[in-house]
Amino acid sequence: MKSYYETPKVIAEIGCNHKGEMEIAKHLLKVAAESGVEVAKFQKRNNVELLTEYQYNAPHPNPINSYGDSYGAHREFLEFDVSQHKELKEYAESLGIIYSTSVWDTTSAKQITSLNPKLIKVPSACNNHYEMLKVLRDDYQGEVHISFGMTTKDEEEEIVSFFEKNNQAKRLVLYSCTSAYPVPFEDVCMLEILRIKEKFNDRVKTIGFSGHHLGIAVDIAAYALGANWVERHFTLDRTWKGTDHSASLEPAGLRKLARDLKATHKALTCKQSDVLAIEQVQRDKLKYRKQ
Repeated sequence: MKSYYETPKVIAEIGCNHKGEMEIAKHLLKVAAESGVEVAKFQKRNNVELLTEYQYNAPHPNPINSYGDSYGAHREFLEFDVSQHKELKEYAESLGIIYSTSVWDTTSAKQITSLNPKLIKVPSACNNHYEMLKVLRDDYQGEVHISFGMTTKDEEEEIVSFFEKNNQAKRLVLYSCTSAYPVPFEDVCMLEILRIKEKFNDRVKTIGFSGHHLGIAVDIAAYALGANWVERHFTLDRTWKGTDHSASLEPAGLRKLARDLKATHKALTCKQSDVLAIEQVQRDKLKYRKQ
């Protein structure tokens, strides 16, 4: 019997977990593809545009995770240019997986739009960057996925309304999200999925869930609550240097997530008959009969 639920789709967010190395980035793409997920996602920043001069030159707030003498140098070390993103997109597609990228500023949005990926992500930190959103609304035709972490309800409405002005909101996928790394379970606030779905489901394409928690149980519940997209950070080794690794899934966890979501999709059905064929043999053998 057909499930009432859409087929779940998983984004493995590689982000900057490649440590600035293309070979690691490609290996992460290969492992993600082998894990059975639909999308692998990176990040794109123009750091001079995104950061103030003070922020650029300031030390990394957690020096043990820094790849440079300043926060700006750290970010530049981890940054791929547009030609490298094009190479990653082509490699992802050769593996049968969708390439995507989060964009953090207007220049990055224009650059990634030029590659015409199927979807582009807007992180919670930048979902009020309307100059950037305008590029994605007016100059790009693919899906725009937007996280609602650290975002007020008024800001949520403003974002969706901004896309509705040009009749582009049906390209939006909105994500319930708590912006912390990692997120304790009591702060995941999964019922936000229901709230966002109730308010916006008829106005946008669909709803997703972006998690920074530990384990994969929450993601399965998120899908059951109506999040058709599930996004998780992904790394080869959670002990690697960097701020996102500790809140990421390793390959075994990503494989289990993709597997369990597919199993949950199969299970979310109603019985086609009062007694299924698979039950009949047990009914014949075990069902109580009045004497």
